[in-house]
Amino acid sequence: MPTQRKLGRTTDQRKAMLKSLVTALLQKGKIETTEARAKEVQAIAEKLIAMAIKEDGNFTSKQIKVSAAKTDSKGRKITKTVTSKNGRKYEVVEREVKTDMVTVDNPSRLSARRKAMRWIYRVRDEKGNYINVVNKLFDEIGPRFKGINGGYTRIYKLGPRRGDGAEIVILELTKQQ
Repeated sequence: MPTQRKLGRTTDQRKAMLKSLVTALLQKGKIETTEARAKEVQAIAEKLIAMAIKEDGNFTSKQIKVSAAKTDSKGRKITKTVTSKNGRKYEVVEREVKTDMVTVDNPSRLSARRKAMRWIYRVRDEKGNYINVVNKLFDEIGPRFKGINGGYTRIYKLGPRRGDGAEIVILELTKQQ
């Protein structure tokens, strides 16, 4: 017995379609698709959310030094003129060193994030900036379902699709707090 339905697609097409649907579900919280696809996406999403719940809080904080360019009130970099040993003059950007607190994943959480990245695409917003859906999974969705065993998603049947009669459903994340 196969672990996943074939869905009438070759392996690479099927995996790409499922990755796209899983990413959309985790990013938006709700998708509309056929029943067979929804059941496959539901199984994958439930496993990813369970993994995120298990690794919730499994990180440490660490101070690091960060060198950043100084900027003026308009956001432009501040430069200064410097003379080299052989007498040439050139512009150098002034820098300031700050210490920041950063979270560092423990090895098991890092492994879980990498496993999640296998099923989640990198997506862009309207402005073209990348949205990190893996961060959303581990920082928002995982803690939201902490203390709950399963049942992170729900399927609502809408009826047959006009044209081919495929059963259309809405797959959404439940609103657990």
